[in-house]
Amino acid sequence: MRINLTSLLVDDQEKALRFYTDMLGFRKKTEVPLGDHRWLTVVSPEDPDGVELVLEPDVAVPAARTYKAALVEAGIPLTSFAVDDVRAEYDRLKGLGVRFTQDPVDMGPVTVAILDDTCGNLIQIAQYA
Repeated sequence: MRINLTSLLVDDQEKALRFYTDMLGFRKKTEVPLGDHRWLTVVSPEDPDGVELVLEPDVAVPAARTYKAALVEAGIPLTSFAVDDVRAEYDRLKGLGVRFTQDPVDMGPVTVAILDDTCGNLIQIAQYA
């Protein structure tokens, strides 16, 4: 058994697609129209046949927005992405205008930073020793 899809709840699929591709560098893999929304996935350019991230609209489930808001209020990231160098990625993303809620912090075997994805989520980037 392996993970092939994981979902991220977003408040606007088009805005999310732009952020995750233009800012974070993911690539669009799948786009299927489904009425007002789309089945929309992105993948890492380093592993285009790997795990797909579904940019899932949160509008259909009111509890989703409540859950996301509670996580943001508590400063808890919804998910984490691995990077080779947190400080370099932090500098690159800051240069693109990405807002961070936590600057890079060394935590023993991992260095992390937390960013705002502009779609209602906090996302952690992590570098493992």
